[in-house]
Amino acid sequence: MSSMSAREFNQDVSAAKRAAAEGPVVITDRGEDAFVLLSIDEYRRLKADSLDLVSRLSMDDDIEFEPAPLQVNLKVADL
Repeated sequence: MSSMSAREFNQDVSAAKRAAAEGPVVITDRGEDAFVLLSIDEYRRLKADSLDLVSRLSMDDDIEFEPAPLQVNLKVADL
C-alpha cells in the first residue's frame, strides 16, 4: 500500500490515481493517516463483501468447546 501527503496529492492527483490503480493509497494529513484512495473496482469488491458487525460476529453453527480444568495452587502467606 502506498502513501502520500495531502500536499503531494493536491499537487499531483494523476500520480495518486495511477498509484490507486495498483492498490490502496493512504493520504496523510500532518503526518497522520487521513484518507484512503481506492480504484472503483476495489471499492465495489470491498462493498460487495461487506457485512455489518453483527453478521460478521454471529455464528450459524454451534461450536463444541470444553475448556481444560484450571489447576490453581494457593499458598498461605506468612504475615
